[in-house]
Amino acid sequence: MPDRLASETYDSRPLLLLLHAFPMDRRMWQPQGVELCEVARVVAVDLPGFGESPPLLGPQRMDAWVDRLERFIARVSGSEPVVVCGLSMGGYVAQRLAARHPGRLRALVLADTRAAADNEAERKARDRAIALVREHGVPTLVDGLLPRLFSPQASPRIVAHARRLMDEQSPQGVMDALATMRDRHDSSACLATIDVPTLLLVGEADELTPVATAEAMVEAIPDGRLEVIPGAGHLSNMEAAAAFNLALGSFLERV
Repeated sequence: MPDRLASETYDSRPLLLLLHAFPMDRRMWQPQGVELCEVARVVAVDLPGFGESPPLLGPQRMDAWVDRLERFIARVSGSEPVVVCGLSMGGYVAQRLAARHPGRLRALVLADTRAAADNEAERKARDRAIALVREHGVPTLVDGLLPRLFSPQASPRIVAHARRLMDEQSPQGVMDALATMRDRHDSSACLATIDVPTLLLVGEADELTPVATAEAMVEAIPDGRLEVIPGAGHLSNMEAAAAFNLALGSFLERV
């Protein structure tokens, strides 16, 4: 008879997978990782080319990101479905995961994001951003982007922290992500097929993906609900962490 101890783990907390915004990494989720660990098993992920995750070789496409993420979920959760929360770029990835691998989801959280693909003007802006990073580096891109990510009332300390995270990202990873977002699928038609509880979170002062965008998305999702984070800009999880955590924690307790 094998010399081993049989065991069983009793833990009903959902596994919460956090997908970061552009151009950041998993460290942007520190306020959630600390506060939500009592209601969930929290795992924050570096998307390909960011933080400590290596880039994908060859042409960058959203489906390749999503399939790598699905394999990661299989390793950390086995057959157990997980709660996926994506903010901004992370929300694009989460929506595509829901379309390609719906059985992996226990619930979905889409924060400060949108379903529509880039229009022609936005695609050209991505191309200009790629050229800017190639010629001048990531900090120059951040110079123009950062003021649009927070409300005017945001804490200078939080804004400075976000700046440090962005400046540390590799130029190649940032350029790959810009191309991946430029070429991503339009997920608008997929919203109606999401069959798990879904929470939409959006900062009241979000300039990039405003409240009206979230309102249109939640109307299309069968089991969707919307929470507006008062006063917060695009990076609502950082700027208004307490309100964000309250909304997300309440949702996790329900699912």
